[in-house]
This record gives sequence, C-alpha cells and structure tokens, in this order.
Amino acid sequence: MTVPRMQINLPSGMRRAMPRDWRAVADITADAFSENPVMTWVMGNPRAIRSALRVFARSIYTRSGMCHLHGDDGATMWMPFGVEARTGTGAMMQFALGQALYGKRGSVRRAQQTMAIMDEYHPVKEHMYLFTISCRSNARGKGIGKALLAPVLAACDRDRMPVYLENSNPENHGFYAAHGFEQIAEFFVGEDAPPMAPMWREPRSPTT
Repeated sequence: MTVPRMQINLPSGMRRAMPRDWRAVADITADAFSENPVMTWVMGNPRAIRSALRVFARSIYTRSGMCHLHGDDGATMWMPFGVEARTGTGAMMQFALGQALYGKRGSVRRAQQTMAIMDEYHPVKEHMYLFTISCRSNARGKGIGKALLAPVLAACDRDRMPVYLENSNPENHGFYAAHGFEQIAEFFVGEDAPPMAPMWREPRSPTT
C-alpha cells in the first residue's frame, strides 16, 4: 500500500531521525521509560527496557515509521496508518536474546502478550499512531515534549487525521489531555499488570 507523505514543518533544533539514528532514538526513549510502570512489569529493569527499545527503533520505527529527535534530549516514534511494519525473525531473535541477558524471567512471554492485547485495542479507523514520546530525565520541564508533539499534531490537524496512543503511565494523562487526547478505554496486559489507557485525538480546527 502506498501511504501519502505528510508535510511536517519541523522547528529549529528538531530533525527527522534517519535509520542510522536508531541508537539515539532508542536510548533517549529508554532513559525516559526507565521507570515506566508497564515496561517495568514486562521486562523488569532499565537495561532490558533499553535493549527492547533498540530493537524496535532499529528494525521498525526508524525504517518504516517516522521518528524525530530534539537535540539529544527528546525523541518520538510514530507510525503512519497503512504502513506494514513487521518485526522480522532476526529482530525477534535480538529481542529474545536481550531479554534473556537482561530481562526478568518470562519477559519475552509478557512482551508477546502485551503486544497481542495492544493489537486487539488498536483502532481500525485511519489515524497517526504515536508509539513513544520521550524526554531525558535531566531535561524535563523545558517544553521538549510539547515541542516534539506540536509539528505532527499541526500536520494531522491540517490533513484532518486523528491520532492514537496508549498511555502506559497515569502521570502523563494531563499532558496528553492538554493536547487534545481523550481516554477511550482501559486495559490490562496481565493479571497483575498496571493499566494502559488508549487515547484518541480528533483533528482540531485552526481556531481550536
């Protein structure tokens, strides 16, 4: 399927991440997600989380998706609607090896279970998908998250494209709500897992 390319105007200090930037995208994200409730439940510790995110960034999001970097402090991973992005056998082996080395027992099984349940809740309606938005822990409170979101949300508004994400940390609810996202459900990826909150944002008019 051919996916139309969205015109996104990036501000100074922000750039599109290329496939060679996979490590930077992953490591910024891992810093931000080191204490994420769901990822910690799945993998157990920051090193295992970083290993997993390196696989996702390298094999999927910097190649098939759309990633942005804000200096060395912020990163996003997006997936346009209609893009076929599947993890190959080699990437799955890398993921499993990383979890065997660094993750807690059963992390691969929990990861597979998590992805399967996320797929069940993922909307079929056309949308832009925000997989992760991240800011390094020592750069929080500087408006980097807002800066990362703004150009893509503006492009989605212009093209009348909804946006979808799964919020895996309740502390971030206010941030997403302030940018027009509404929680549409809640689900658990395991009996003792923290909640995940899928959120949806309808495109705004220029005066909104």
